[in-house]
Parts: sequence; C-alpha cells; structure tokens
Amino acid sequence: MTRTGGELLVDCLLAQGVDKAFGVPGESYLAVLDALHDVGDRLGYVPCRQEGGAAYMAEAWARLTGRVGVCFVTRGPGATNASIGVHTADQGSTPMVLFVGQVGRPHRGLEAFQEVEYTTFFDGLAKWVVEVDDVNDLPRVVERAFKVALTGRRGPVVVALPEDVLRDLTTVQPRPKVIVAEEAPLVEDVRAILDLLVAAERPVVLVGGSGWDDRGRSTLASFVEAGDFPVVASFRRHDLFDNTDSHYCGEAGVGMPLAVRETLEKADVLLALCCRFGEMTTGGYTLFGSDGQKSEQRILHVHPSTYEFGKVVPPAATAQAGPNAIVAALATALATGGSLGEPARWADWRAERRAAFEATLDCPPQLGNLDMGEVTAWMRDRLPADVVITNGAGNFSVWPNKFLLYGPKARLLAPQNGTMGYGLPAAVAAKVSEPDRTVVCFAGDGDVQMTIQELGTALQADARPIVLVLDNSSWGTIRMYQELHHPGRVSATDLVNPDFVAIAAAYGMHAERVKRTDEFAPAFERAMSSQTGALLHLITATDQLNPRLTVADARRNASGG
Repeated sequence: MTRTGGELLVDCLLAQGVDKAFGVPGESYLAVLDALHDVGDRLGYVPCRQEGGAAYMAEAWARLTGRVGVCFVTRGPGATNASIGVHTADQGSTPMVLFVGQVGRPHRGLEAFQEVEYTTFFDGLAKWVVEVDDVNDLPRVVERAFKVALTGRRGPVVVALPEDVLRDLTTVQPRPKVIVAEEAPLVEDVRAILDLLVAAERPVVLVGGSGWDDRGRSTLASFVEAGDFPVVASFRRHDLFDNTDSHYCGEAGVGMPLAVRETLEKADVLLALCCRFGEMTTGGYTLFGSDGQKSEQRILHVHPSTYEFGKVVPPAATAQAGPNAIVAALATALATGGSLGEPARWADWRAERRAAFEATLDCPPQLGNLDMGEVTAWMRDRLPADVVITNGAGNFSVWPNKFLLYGPKARLLAPQNGTMGYGLPAAVAAKVSEPDRTVVCFAGDGDVQMTIQELGTALQADARPIVLVLDNSSWGTIRMYQELHHPGRVSATDLVNPDFVAIAAAYGMHAERVKRTDEFAPAFERAMSSQTGALLHLITATDQLNPRLTVADARRNASGG
C-alpha cells in the first residue's frame, strides 16, 4: 500500500487510538489535512481560532480523559503561539503531542518563510523535540512520541513535520498502539513508607500529579479512610479527592489559606503522593525545608520520576511509582497484614484540621452589589455532582479554587503554570469530550479576552459551556500587588471592556449581564437550561482585590496602619 506521509501520519494516530485532535489549519501540513478528510468519522479534527487556544484545548482534553492530547499547528507563528500550551502541559505533567508543520528540507537553515528551529525553541518546554527527516521514520517517531509523553513524569512532545516529508510516498506501516505499564513500587519501599507512618503522630497525605484513573482515586479514598489521614491536594488538584469528605483539609495552592499552611507545617510525617514540590505547594519555597533550613518533618515522596526526589524537598523515604500503583500497593499491604498501629491516636488531629479548613469557606461580605461569596456558596449546593469546572489565571480564580467543593465525580481543569486565557478553551474541550456534562468556566474580564475568539470554536463544534465572566474592570492581581507595594499609584491596570453580552450573543450563546447578588441564581438557572451554552457577565467591585482584601485594607497595610 503506497500512501503519502500525511496519510501515514494519520494512520499512525489511528493506530494509537487517537479519535480527537485540535488545531489551526496551515499550508505547511496540507497533506495531513487532506488525509483527515477521509477519516472524520474516526478521528475528529476541531478547528480552533488561535494556536494557543488549540494547544490549551489539547492539554485540557488530555487532563480530562487521561489520554494523550493531540494538536496540529503550522510553522513559525503557529508554533510559537502554541508554545504557551506546551508550557502548560509541561508544568501540569500532561501527556500531549504537538505536531508542527515545517519548511521543506531543502529550505532549512535559509531563513525560509516562517522558519523556526524547533529543537532549540522548545528545549526546556517539552520532554522531547524531534524533526522528521524521512517519511519512513514517521511510524517510529509517532510511537516514541506517545511513549515519551506517557512514561515517567508525563508531559508534552513536539514533532516537526517538513512539508515535503508529508508529501513523499511510502509503503511502511504504522506501529502497534503504545501501552505504557505504570511503574509499580518496590515492596521494600512500601514497607518503609508504612513503617514511618506507624511512627507518626500528625500525618498528612499530600496528593497531586497526573495519571490518576477512577480506580486509583477510589483506592486512594479507601486507603485514606483506613488510615484516617488528613488529605491536602496540591496546587489545583482538588478533584483527586472528595472535598466533601471529612478527611479533606484543603488545597496547597496560590493564596494558600493559613489553616492549610498550618496543617502542612504541623505535620510530623507527610506522605506526598506523586506531586512535585513546586512554588505554590511549598508556599513560595518556605515549607518542608525547601528554603534550605533543617526540618524535623519526615517527607515520604512517591513519584513516577526519580528526578523529583530531593529536587526541592529533602525526603526521608522515596518510592518510584505511578499514582494508581502506589495506592494499590499501600492498600494491599494493609489488607495483607500491614498495620498503621492505632490510627485513632490522630483522629483528633484530623478532625481539627478538617474544622480549620471548613472555616475557610466562610467569606466576609464583599464590596459592591454582586457578592461572589454568596454566589459561590449558592453554587456549592446547586452544581451537578459531575460538573466540570475550568478557570484561567487571576484573582477571580480564588472563587472556584477556594470556595467550591469538588465531590468524587466533579473535575477541575485549571493550569499549574498560572496561564491566563486557559479556562475558556478548556471548557470547550471538556464539552467536546463530554457533551452531556455541565461545564462551567470561571474567567476574569482580562483573562477571557486572551482567548475569547474560541467562542467561535464552541459555536462550530457545538460545544457550549457556561462562561462566568467576573468583570472588575481591572487586571486585579497586578492591581493588588500595586496597592500592597505602591499604594495609590495605579498604573496600567485599569481595563475598559467591551460588551461581553453582545459578543456572546454574536456567537449564538444565551447571554445576560448580572449586577446584583439576587439576580445570579435565576440567571444561572436560565444558563443551565440553555441549549446554546451561556455567558453571564458578572459586574464586581474594582476595589475588592480578593475575598479578604480591599483597596482600603491594602493601603492601610502598606502604611502600617
């Protein structure tokens, strides 16, 4: 069978089980687009409006499904636009393959139109960057790309495709689907972890990372219940453990509440399950001895990649293992004669930390006529059990990250790298993957304008989420730091915004402006009933910098008052 490189590449993706790809079409990979024409019933291509949005969608789709996200972009500007999604996948440990069209081989190195040397450009962002030199290498490259994306600490791979390679003819065949067995822990490592937990008086389980499946989450819940452990989720990994469960004690993320920090500080043994100790999880590199100071805490670090051990936090014990494998091994060890001693000795500790977390859900009254504290409290009771929440970056994200509770079926898609504009494309990708689920995007007025054009993708793909635009007419996070460090000297953080309701209506969505707290619930019910998705434009107070800080508060703090 003779076929073009483009046809072979598509057949390789089908062999890997790929049934969805996101991208922006480009002339540099016309042969791939032509091949996709014939397989639309098996491999759906979602045409996006900008490459950054396309890469976000691929990353969010992978995060939600646990499969490798696939994105196609053209050379030069297309690739550089998409790099933001590669960084998101890198810091989020999300398996993704970005295919980039490239100039023809005879023109490489001549500063051809839109030429970029990708191995240099993406170095440090991706796990592997490769440019295909021979059409016959495509099956091998695709196979390795998927294997690298899924092995160890998951992450992104970039594959550059010279356009003449995609036009070349070949008779080679696709390779079989990549199956990556999850790393299982050594028996002695499991024993060492249990021995240190037996000696604990104030243990905490810190859970994070990627690669968890439904069985792993369920086994984690059983292990935690058996040990009566307090559980803290790492940055934006709330959905790994039922937040309504009495063992859940908060999220160690940006804007970490004092109660959560105290839980982590007071723990004598911390079992870190597959999280990496990043800046947010360590409270700005001030927890667990990450500041170089000696800590008496015993850190038990489990991760698929040994590179994470000791990179930030000195461990007392380590185990190289995947998330589902380690909780299965721990649960099996307990069920076959292992023991934690008498966990009841720390029952009061767990209950105390849960109570401290629950107190963080109480929100003071907010400035203005629309109180987001009351809104999110109402949403906690109203949202479906299997809701998917998405958000980008900005102070607005404190509402879905600190004031909503994620039950065992709920999911959160939020970027570990704090990138703006992620929430809307992620919500569209979630609706592409799960069209019958309720998907709610939280976005700021500045945040949403980074990728608002992806409402066009939502329209074309009939993937219609509910979008909540929190409009304080400000770059709120930067304004907050201005007031804390340069009080009263507002510079470049005021925003003059468009009519978001009119924009959403132009894309065929139900849209409303909400100015008062009592208007929100009926507006949200109408959004839930809409068959076209919805955008609710929520007008919030500029002077409310975050739920517990106003401009007046910040200026008093800065002046020592």
